[in-house]
Amino acid sequence: MGLLKLLKSQFLCHLIICYVFLVSGLIVNLLQICTSPLWLVSKQLARRVNIRLGYCISSQMVAALDWWSGTECTLYTDPKSYPLYGKENAIVVLNHCCDIDFLCGWTFCDRFGVLGSSKVLAKKELSYVPVIGWMWYFLEIVFCKRKWEEDRRTVAQSLQNLRDYPENFWFLLFCEGTRFTPKKHQISMHVAESKGLPKLKYHLLPRTKGFGITVQNLRGAAAAVYDSTLNFRNNEVPTMLGILNGKKYHADLYVRRIPLELIPEDEVECASWLHKLYQEKDSFQEHYTQTGRFPGPIVSTPRRPWALINWLFWACLLLYPLGLLLAELISSGSMMSIIASVALCSSASLAVRWMIGQTEIDRGSNYGSNSSEQ
Repeated sequence: MGLLKLLKSQFLCHLIICYVFLVSGLIVNLLQICTSPLWLVSKQLARRVNIRLGYCISSQMVAALDWWSGTECTLYTDPKSYPLYGKENAIVVLNHCCDIDFLCGWTFCDRFGVLGSSKVLAKKELSYVPVIGWMWYFLEIVFCKRKWEEDRRTVAQSLQNLRDYPENFWFLLFCEGTRFTPKKHQISMHVAESKGLPKLKYHLLPRTKGFGITVQNLRGAAAAVYDSTLNFRNNEVPTMLGILNGKKYHADLYVRRIPLELIPEDEVECASWLHKLYQEKDSFQEHYTQTGRFPGPIVSTPRRPWALINWLFWACLLLYPLGLLLAELISSGSMMSIIASVALCSSASLAVRWMIGQTEIDRGSNYGSNSSEQ
């Protein structure tokens, strides 16, 4: 195990992972562009094709978490709700606690077969990021500029477009709007105090407008809200670079299924309901801090092999010609060719590390750092 751990920390392994992810991602992006004419012929067929193509990219990140780092994901939920997961459209409300919380959400999606069709409310800037952002564009991800007057119309229209989606989807929603940091928490609690709202210990004050407009436009299309609370054992602070280095984490996820008809239709009452939900989430986190576990039973959710199979397929497809090329360059004896190849591979690694850097809390969004935004 010590040798395997050492191997996972080597730059060459990281280079291979980065190369496969970037090149396969760009190939998939190209294939997605090629589906553009298909949208004019059959929108539903184009959607189904893009779900499979999108899975080719997103499942590689799930494979890194599940199979490369070996991170354990334990699910706490009601056994009566468990059979419904993956068989209905749902809004997943997840706390924004760390660098890889979105990846844990994706893993949850993958284990119930909805990773390719999963949606998220994401900032508009991410749509310009190659591979992931371009994939999201063709998957009809809902983008926002975080300017409510502009977002009110565009977000509502994007959500309406999902009402006839051909396959079950989960809409992942981080109602806090930004990742939890002590500074943002302090500002958020000042706002809570000024508005007469109960203070939260483990969460930021939720943004009610995004949640309200999501529920309003998906009512009748989504069956439930999955209130999801994530935590990591032993005060672990997981990062994407840690995953890339093969570090194993231990994630616990508590999920409650709440039928959508139980959520008030009135905008003010819906906002009040969300604040109450986050007070409950805070109590669950307090229980976890004190006991090391969430309330309720543990339900086994085995890893699906498809994410690993997908990565192995792309690795075999892309590494073989790369190996032939490198062998030819070495045999040619041209120092300039060898240097150019090394520079190209290093650039690919740096590009992926740059994308990983965008997920880090310290380099993340400043949204929520100013009390005027609350």
